[in-house]
Amino acid sequence: VQLVESGGGLAQPGGSLRLSCVASGSTFGIKSMGWYRQAPGKQRELVADILSGGSTNYADFVKGRFTISRDSARNTVYLQMDSLKPEDTAVYYCKVIELLSSSWGQGTQVTVSS
Repeated sequence: VQLVESGGGLAQPGGSLRLSCVASGSTFGIKSMGWYRQAPGKQRELVADILSGGSTNYADFVKGRFTISRDSARNTVYLQMDSLKPEDTAVYYCKVIELLSSSWGQGTQVTVSS
C-alpha cells in the first residue's frame, strides 16, 4: 500500500487544518488507518485511528479538538484539526495497518504559530 498525505501547513492558534491521506495499491486488506505525529526531539505518537468497522480511537491530548474520518470508497482517511495549539506543531504521518504488514506515509508538516 502506498500513502500520500496532504493538507499540512501553517495555522494560527485556535485555527483549523484538515489532513488527507490517500491509500493506493492492494487496499483490500486494510484493517485500520490512522494518524501519528512527531515533534522535534520527541517520539512518534498516535493521534487517532479508525478501524475498518468505523470505530475510532483518540489520544487524550486531541479529544474534543480533532476528528478522524474515512471514505472507504476513496481509500482516504481525514484528520480534521480544530482549536489548534502551538504544541500541535509536528510532522503528521498517516499509517495503514494491514493483515500482515503496515505502511507509513511520507509525513506532512503542521505548524501552529501566531
